[in-house]
Amino acid sequence: MPTVSVYNMTNEKVGDMELSEQIFDVEMNVGLVHQVVVMQLASQRLGTHSTKTRSMVRGGGRKPWRQKGTGRARAGSRRSPLWRGGGTVFGPHPRSYAFTMPRKQRRLALKCVLSDKLKSGDLIVLDNLDFEAPKTKQFVKLLNDFKIEKKALFIMNEVKENVKRSANNLQGIKTIGALGLNVYDILYHDKLFLTKDAVAKIEEVFV
Repeated sequence: MPTVSVYNMTNEKVGDMELSEQIFDVEMNVGLVHQVVVMQLASQRLGTHSTKTRSMVRGGGRKPWRQKGTGRARAGSRRSPLWRGGGTVFGPHPRSYAFTMPRKQRRLALKCVLSDKLKSGDLIVLDNLDFEAPKTKQFVKLLNDFKIEKKALFIMNEVKENVKRSANNLQGIKTIGALGLNVYDILYHDKLFLTKDAVAKIEEVFV
C-alpha cells in the first residue's frame, strides 16, 4: 500500500496515512485518460451555433426573372445559396456535443490520474482544511507555507463555505467536493490537495 505524509495547514507533518492501492497505485492509461478529457470538454460546449437554410431566409417568393431570353443564368429564388444573402448549405445548427463513456472506464481514468499525481509527488494530504471566517489572506498564507506558485486543486469531503469564499479571488486555485472529483480538473492543476476525510470518501466510493 502506498503511504503518504499528512500535513497540517502550516506545512508541518502530523503523521502518515496509507492509501488504497486500488486507487492510488494504478498504471497510467494515456489513451483512456485522453478519451475522458475529450468527453468532459465536449459536454461543456454550448452548441448554440446556428445558420439559416434557404427555407429560413426572408424573401424569394417570386422568380427574379423569366426562364429564357434574358442572357442570364436561370434563377428561381433570391434565397438560393448561390446568391448573396441567400441560405447556407450544410451550415451548423444547434446541437449537443455531449457523449458518454462506461462508468468503469471513467473511474479507471480517475484512478490513473490520481496515481500519477502521487507518483510525481504532486499529491498532498491535509489533516484538515477550514477557516473561522472567509479570509483570502489566510488562504494565501497556506499557499505560501506550501510554496505553491502554480495552479492547485483543493478537494474536501464537502466544500466548506469559508474555504470556498477564501479561494474565490485567487487565480488558479479551485475547491471542490470529493464527489465532484474529475479527470480534467486533476490534470489541469499542478498540485492536488486532499483532506483526510476526502481520501476516506474517495476510497469508500471508488474501491
